[in-house]
Parts: sequence; C-alpha cells; structure tokens
Amino acid sequence: MSGTLYLVATPIGNLDDMPPRVAATFGAADFIAAEDTRVTLRLLNHLGLKKPMVSYYEHALHHGEAILQRIEAGENCALCSDAGMPCISDPGEQIVREAHERGIRVVPVPGASACVTALAASGQPTAHFVFEGFLPVPKKERRARLAFLQNETRTLIFYEAPHKLRTTLDDLAATFGGGRSVSLCRELTKLHEEIVKTTLAEAVAYYQQNDPRGEYVLVLAGADPADAEPDAAPTLEEVVAAARALQAGGMPPAAAAKQAAAGTGFSKGEIYKKMVSEG
Repeated sequence: MSGTLYLVATPIGNLDDMPPRVAATFGAADFIAAEDTRVTLRLLNHLGLKKPMVSYYEHALHHGEAILQRIEAGENCALCSDAGMPCISDPGEQIVREAHERGIRVVPVPGASACVTALAASGQPTAHFVFEGFLPVPKKERRARLAFLQNETRTLIFYEAPHKLRTTLDDLAATFGGGRSVSLCRELTKLHEEIVKTTLAEAVAYYQQNDPRGEYVLVLAGADPADAEPDAAPTLEEVVAAARALQAGGMPPAAAAKQAAAGTGFSKGEIYKKMVSEG
C-alpha cells in the first residue's frame, strides 16, 4: 500500500503561528520534501525534530520522481515550502499534480498563506480576487501579462521581492493608472510588519525616497466595472503571450494554455498549437 503526501503549511514569519497539527505531521512523516532544506532545518530544530529531507526546488525537480516512488513504496512524505501553504506559486504543484495522476493520497495540513492574510488585512474588496503571484521577469512577457489584466475588475494580488518593488510599482502605475488603490503588505506576521493602503502614484513616490525592505504582498483594487471595456477582447497574440508568461513561471504548456484561454473566446487547443508552432 502506498503512503500519503501531506501538504504542510508553515508559519509565514511568526513561529507562534505554528498549528499543533503541523508539528505532529512533521513528527509522523517518514521524510520531508522541502523547497529549501536549510530553511526547513531551522524549523525542525525549533520543533526539536530530526527527519531525513530532500529538496524539490524547481532546479531539482528530477527529485520529484524519487519522492513519488518513495511514497508509492509506502513512505509518508510531508511536503512544505519555505513559508506558508506549499504549492501556491511554488514548484511543489508539479509533484501534487503527478501524485493525483498516480493515485497517491494527498492530504492538506492547512495554515497561514501570505496572499489570503494580506487580502484580509488590505482594506480592498475581498469577495472576488485573482492571485497572480510573481509577475514574469522578461519585459515582453511582463507587459503582455499586465495588458491582459488591465480590465480585470476583481482584486489583484501580487508577490514581490524588495529589490524589484520599485520597477513593479512603476509598471503597475503605467498599466492601471496612478490613482488606482493599492495596499502594500510588508513582512507579514514578523517584527516589522507594515500594512499601508495608498495609491500607486503615492507608492511610487514614497519608494523613490525610501528603500524597500522585506518581502511584499501587493493587493491592488480591480478596475471599476463602469470603466472596464468588456468588448476589448484580447487578441490571439496577447493570449499566447500570457500563456508563455505562465509557462515561464513554471506552469506546463497545456495548463498555461488552458488558464490563459479562460474567458477569452479562444480555445485551449488553438493557443497551445500556436505556442508549439512558434517554439
């Protein structure tokens, strides 16, 4: 009988947020699959645990097959990211997808997630939202992704590192306008936690004079439905560019084509075909 793949959430900053079930799952697991074994080792030391670990970081995803084989052989695996819920904007999603395909039992052990924590505290509308994670780094793909989101009326959530924050704020202001409301959530649950609701223009001006510090979650208000242009449907080229951006972020081509196609009028097949034909 095969073992179980546990998806174990870890604190996003404050170790006092550690749920008892998380510690118990780590203790019961036969081994741990970690995004970064060095980060997880500090967590295990805090819990007083010693467990064999393997890395599933995106540059070592060939370990994914070995992880799945160990589970199929009967071992229980606790998969965790550096912080928060694993497999959200995280390469562990590939292992989970393959686990389902192979009939392996997948059990979530939930806890804090930076995107939902930021949304709840942002002061932005929470009924409908879109999680974008990190924007693509290449300029062409980034521009295409932002253009694709320009008329999005749901609240948008982005992750950003401090050294890229200024560029990202500039790009958001250029795309959505300086008057768009944004909440900058910094170092959530940590000592220097800060949540500021402002506008994109004010955020750009502030960080021209102040250095960004810590990890950020940006919660951006959606477009006013009255101002959105529902008839301005994206072109096939724009949808393909959006799919390529998703692929660059680690999503398999077929899944990227399916997500980019949603609500555009183009089929997953024609987007995927164009992606493949253009290399």
